[in-house]
Amino acid sequence: MNTVLLPLMGGVLIGAAASLLLFFNGRVAGISGILGGLLSPAPGEAGWRGAFVLGLAGGGVLLALARPQSFGAPVVPGLGVAVVAGLLVGFGTRLGSGCTSGHGVCGLARGATRSLVATLVFMATGALTVFLARHVVGGAP
Repeated sequence: MNTVLLPLMGGVLIGAAASLLLFFNGRVAGISGILGGLLSPAPGEAGWRGAFVLGLAGGGVLLALARPQSFGAPVVPGLGVAVVAGLLVGFGTRLGSGCTSGHGVCGLARGATRSLVATLVFMATGALTVFLARHVVGGAP
C-alpha cells in the first residue's frame, strides 16, 4: 500500500505547493528558477524564494527523520560523476528554460506546448541515461 499511497501523497503535496505559490504569489513553482533567482534576487524576492527552498529541504529532513526507509539504499556515484551530472542537469535546465518541476508539473497543468516537449525530452534523456549507465557503461544495477 505504501508503494501507492506515499507517491500519491507526494504528488498531492507537490501539486498543492505549486497551486498555493501560483495562487498567493502569482509564481510558477519551477525549482531551478526559484533557486536561480535566489542567487541574485530582485528586490522583494529573496524572502519567498528562501522560504520555498527551506521548505523543500526541511520536508526532506523531516521525512528522513520520520521514515528513513523511504529513501532506500544510497547511491554513491563518486564525486566526479556527481559533479558532472549536476553540471549536465544545470546546463539542460538552462537550455530548456526550466526544470522538470516547472515544465512537468506546472507547465503541463497549464497546457503549455513547450512544457510538453521539454518533459518528453527530459523523460527520453533519463531513459537513455539509465540504459547507458546500466547496459553500456555497466554502472549501477
